[in-house]
Amino acid sequence: MQVAKSMIWRVEFLDSAKKDLEEIYDYIAYESEELAIAEKQTGRILDAAFSLQHMPFRHQLCSYEPWCFMGLRVMPVGRFLMFYIADKQLGLVNIVYIIHAKRDVENILRERDDFT
Repeated sequence: MQVAKSMIWRVEFLDSAKKDLEEIYDYIAYESEELAIAEKQTGRILDAAFSLQHMPFRHQLCSYEPWCFMGLRVMPVGRFLMFYIADKQLGLVNIVYIIHAKRDVENILRERDDFT
């Protein structure tokens, strides 16, 4: 019996997610005054994002509308939520936002509705 190879998806960060990651790094570096902590946290986020190269549909759809309808998924990464869209036809995962879980996520999504 032959086992099918799993597809390797391409992972890309939209400008909004790049900005979020930069802000997370800057905030942690400023608050802790430890660049190593900021690097470690952003490294964990990047590792999590690139883990989506395999089985990107394993995480749940965002529970807020209209983002659920648009296929926006959410992946918890420590204290952060990474929002992404997986496009099956293109084999592409777009990382859209990275938001601290304690923030008002739904309102932030409404304010930022700029990824479409």
